[in-house]
Amino acid sequence: MEETSSACEDMIFFERRLTEVIGSMQPTAYKWRTILVIVFLSTVYSAYFWILDPSIRFISLWESLTKHPLFTCSFLMLLFLFLVCGIHKRVVAPKIIAARCRTVLADFCLSCDESGKLIVRPAYSNQMAPDRQNANFSI
Repeated sequence: MEETSSACEDMIFFERRLTEVIGSMQPTAYKWRTILVIVFLSTVYSAYFWILDPSIRFISLWESLTKHPLFTCSFLMLLFLFLVCGIHKRVVAPKIIAARCRTVLADFCLSCDESGKLIVRPAYSNQMAPDRQNANFSI
């Protein structure tokens, strides 16, 4: 009986810690998501005017980029965010943590949602695992 209550307490502590970790990552992910949206929309807006400029057909790429500094800056910022800052990982970091926890917890018939709350799955019965019930084992 004491072992069961100890295991239940451990699960509660684990759930609290996982919820805390994922919850603390949410504001940072939201900040990076906001930065990405602003830079992306700036790039799209300036690219629209860059493409519609009739003089870009007759001048070099370098001259065209110097003529449209908003597009140049926003495009370079977008490249910087993806290549140097790794914004693609920072935006989805809480989902990555939750997915990795789900993978590890699957061995213990547990799962978790996006916020870190534990979900207890039904345990396997003594029969064959569900993925092997329809397998053909003929030689």
